[in-house]
Amino acid sequence: MGLTVVHAPIRTAHELWLPERNTIVVRSGLRRVHDRSALAHGIAHAMLGHEDARPKHEVQADRVAASNLIDLDECREVMKWAPDCARLARELDVSTRLARVFLNVHGLAG
Repeated sequence: MGLTVVHAPIRTAHELWLPERNTIVVRSGLRRVHDRSALAHGIAHAMLGHEDARPKHEVQADRVAASNLIDLDECREVMKWAPDCARLARELDVSTRLARVFLNVHGLAG
């Protein structure tokens, strides 16, 4: 995709998509799972051609990021024994936010 990824000490979010520079800025110092989830979110903005951070674009980017990081069959298997969403997210190596988004999109939340 020709994207540039930069880690920097940003305060406003875990990730910023700068379409005019074709650049994703990820907050430096994040734990690996949050770094990975933030990067996937930024890549989703790029894939979707977003030019701004409207709320609907954030929702769309979360859905694409979750779908790119989580396998549906693996999620269903882990759900059989993971007691809650936080544990499910840890096992799937994604943020709890993306795990919740994925569960909602696939009608698995309950």
